[in-house]
Amino acid sequence: MSLESVPPKYAQLVQTLQRRIESGDYPPGSLLPSENQLIAEFGVSRPTVVAALRVLREQGWIESQQGKGRFVRGRPARSDAERPRPGRAYLTEPETATTGEVVEAGVTAVPNRIAALLENEPEGKAFVRRRLVRRDGEPGELVALWVPLEIAQGTDLTSAEPLPQGIGEHLRSRKGVRFDHVMEQITARMPSTAEAKRLGMGKGVPLLAVYGVVRDAAGAALCAVEVLLPADRHELEDAYPVG
Repeated sequence: MSLESVPPKYAQLVQTLQRRIESGDYPPGSLLPSENQLIAEFGVSRPTVVAALRVLREQGWIESQQGKGRFVRGRPARSDAERPRPGRAYLTEPETATTGEVVEAGVTAVPNRIAALLENEPEGKAFVRRRLVRRDGEPGELVALWVPLEIAQGTDLTSAEPLPQGIGEHLRSRKGVRFDHVMEQITARMPSTAEAKRLGMGKGVPLLAVYGVVRDAAGAALCAVEVLLPADRHELEDAYPVG
């Protein structure tokens, strides 16, 4: 299933149930509310509930027992919230925490993929802040933040200096917007000539491209992030329960 097709309510429901488990509202060993109860409480469709429960089960938050229902296991030892995600790291960590430089900051035409994530018109305009991050003195990743013009206005995103706070915190303090969840996609492609040059990539080396769209609690797209990683220097690790 493409992440672009997943309704925003699906991610919101996953986060809400995770918070209830962490707070003790649903303690380990307790029976999770039924699908019908969740549908009635949150006013969502059955496919949305089923998709959210599937993710919670795959991540190890709950387990299903045939004929009995779904039981809470508790917070997994290594949950999705704890795994390092390139897009999430850029949205939450201060830019000053990494070495690098801003290579582009300004209004530009939005590529089709970013336009789809932002629900923007094709060939529309948005603000982009692109930063080259260095690891051990070498180019490590190229990160681009795409923000609708009305959100970018009145912020420090145009600054060539690294921001002393995460993007989410900065936009919340300046514009009053609050990040609720991120929908992430990972793909592979060959770099453009400019991308290969900036990242110091050899001929024939592909990119790992991480795309994320950040939404508020109502499902509105607030910004999109693109993280480009040379495939010969990075690997993306994940962990999930089986059985």
